[in-house]
Amino acid sequence: MHPILIRNNVKILGEGSQVLLFAHGFGCAQNSWKYITDAFLENYKVILFDYVGSGDSDLSQYNQKKYATLEGYACDIIDIIQALDLKNIIFIGHSVSSMIGMIAALQLPDVFKKLVFIGPSPRYLNDGDYIGGFNTGDIETIFTHIAEDYVAWSKQMAPVVMDSPFKPELSDFLQECFEATDPGVALAFAMATFKADYRDQLKNLEVPSLTLQCKNDITAPLSAGEFIHQNTPDNFLVVMKATGHFPHISAPDETISEIKDFIENRSAKPASDRPSTTENFVHQ
Repeated sequence: MHPILIRNNVKILGEGSQVLLFAHGFGCAQNSWKYITDAFLENYKVILFDYVGSGDSDLSQYNQKKYATLEGYACDIIDIIQALDLKNIIFIGHSVSSMIGMIAALQLPDVFKKLVFIGPSPRYLNDGDYIGGFNTGDIETIFTHIAEDYVAWSKQMAPVVMDSPFKPELSDFLQECFEATDPGVALAFAMATFKADYRDQLKNLEVPSLTLQCKNDITAPLSAGEFIHQNTPDNFLVVMKATGHFPHISAPDETISEIKDFIENRSAKPASDRPSTTENFVHQ
């Protein structure tokens, strides 16, 4: 097996030829996709992986300098693509992986067919008229809490970001995902995430993309999704009925449906055919 596939714990599933490359978000690993992947196995080739430092990746390959920026994580994606000689990829990224996928697509635009962003944000920090959802004090507090007691932070944050109070088992699952990550790696990933600003890169993306935005997402507010939609060529925006930051866990059926609509071109209608309100598919 190629050393990159071992390093990133790459799993290849499914019976189709069209590649779906799933990239997990901060504090998680590839098992965070387990609620939706079965729906794609019959017709697609599903590729799962763990970023170095996450899940069952090879922690000995972790380089703090490399992974101090999102470009370092994008290198993992590019390495996997090249190791498997992938073409015509549909990339599905959660949270910060949305922008990591965009970075990879800007470097290798010819190998990406479509991008799906779930709960994306080009910048988490508020900046003038731009509302990313966090101020500097908020972010510094997050860093401090992770550094001082990552387990306590995980226990506190999991139910808040999951926002599925009637299904506490989902928050428990997310907490377990968080706690499986080395605290030092988690802090470095958080710093790379919350300090990032990719607003100026959006205009350069040539690959069609879908922004899946949830209601009441404290991590990536609607303003962040709307900014991506308004500033990215050929970007579609769907405001989901799901709440929280993890719809692929809390609302798998809706998430599956929206992804399939986009990748199978079932909803690619011009904006004039659909009212441009929330809960409707909007095209720039």
